[in-house]
Amino acid sequence: MSQQGDRRRHEDDWWGELYHQHTGDVGPATASDSVDDRFDSASRTVGGPPSHRAPLGSIPAAGAPWGPEPGPEPEEPTEPAPSDAAFGWFSGERAPAPAPADPRSAKRPSLPRPYVPRPPAPQPPAPQPAPDADADADEPIVPPPADPYELADLVPDTVLDGARCGAATLRAVSSRGESARRGGEPRRDVLLMARFGSGPGALVLVALAGGAGGVGGADGAHQAARELCEWIGGAVGRSHAQLVDDIRSGNRGALKSGLHRLTDRGLGRLRARAAELGLDPAEYASALRCLVLPADPDCRIRVAFGVGDGGLFRLRAGVWQDLEPAEPEPDTAGGPVLGFGSATRAAAGSPPTMDLGIATPGTGPAPGPAPVPAAAPFRFRASVARPGDVLLMCGRGLAEPLRGRPELAGHLAERWAEAAPPGLAEFLADTRTRVEGYADDRTAAAVWEA
Repeated sequence: MSQQGDRRRHEDDWWGELYHQHTGDVGPATASDSVDDRFDSASRTVGGPPSHRAPLGSIPAAGAPWGPEPGPEPEEPTEPAPSDAAFGWFSGERAPAPAPADPRSAKRPSLPRPYVPRPPAPQPPAPQPAPDADADADEPIVPPPADPYELADLVPDTVLDGARCGAATLRAVSSRGESARRGGEPRRDVLLMARFGSGPGALVLVALAGGAGGVGGADGAHQAARELCEWIGGAVGRSHAQLVDDIRSGNRGALKSGLHRLTDRGLGRLRARAAELGLDPAEYASALRCLVLPADPDCRIRVAFGVGDGGLFRLRAGVWQDLEPAEPEPDTAGGPVLGFGSATRAAAGSPPTMDLGIATPGTGPAPGPAPVPAAAPFRFRASVARPGDVLLMCGRGLAEPLRGRPELAGHLAERWAEAAPPGLAEFLADTRTRVEGYADDRTAAAVWEA
């Protein structure tokens, strides 16, 4: 075997030689090998005549005389071992009879053997009715198909994460929907959680993205969502220090305009990518929801933005509030934010302090594809959190049943109101609460305020 060359080629050669249809067996024997031949060979070895062959299955041991099989060899008389019944145990078998003193007196009547009561045999469990279709929906049923050359693109069934962020506790999850599990399709939603910076100046970003209604197929939906999350995350991370300053100072104008143009730029990149792939832009699109949390425990301003399907809810005093109603309303609900709408900064026309790689109007074009206005309205919310609040940002798979099924909203309110933040496993179970008629991916991030 050569020790040089392509190792994979050697492995392929080995597989080919092993399973080649013309490969013969090793060490073929030329002599016949029937049962009779083997018997003649054994007979010649022990000196017995071949003509006295015993029937198959009753061949005596080597050296034994031909003829009737003798009786058992005499054994030394032994004292019978105590049975299990002597210790009060039921073995379920009859106790053995004592060995006779003379082993050759086979015709002597044997004493009756004591009978050990046999406990009733355990009955098999009664057949249970077949589970309904949703009984095993919490476990993956059919894994998605895999490409042996693209294993890095495999999408896990569930992603679960959590962290402490200043005075808040964060939980985040993205789980494959029941319909995708049964169909062997991958999860289409994407979850990104990242911390940029350190100390009080750090910033935590949670981004959720997913193909709207599975447009473009499962593969295209997930790829578009992942590309959008990664690009948004990179832009926010590079400018996290300026973003933290704007949040602390309540620079509403800078936050809203900067994040709006950032979102449009990300959607423009998806449209450019769709053109490269020869796809319609609608086939390579994604909804987006982002939550920005300063790590400074003294700053309780929470900023959320996004576009497309999804929702933002707040649980306060045991009551859910929908912060993204159908009709637009002031985006500072939940308490005033210091400096928001400041007349001084607005009059001065100061540009945003965030450097998101997007040109301010009048300063020249920015590199890359031009911003593309979103088909759905841009959502922006900045509010001051209160102790005991729970802020929930989620994708379409959880937002729709929360709005459409009051029993689910009541169940989560009972679980989360005035209680310690749940652990990761509990949070996963809560967000996976089954609701009939809703089987999409469940992706969400929740913040418990201390």
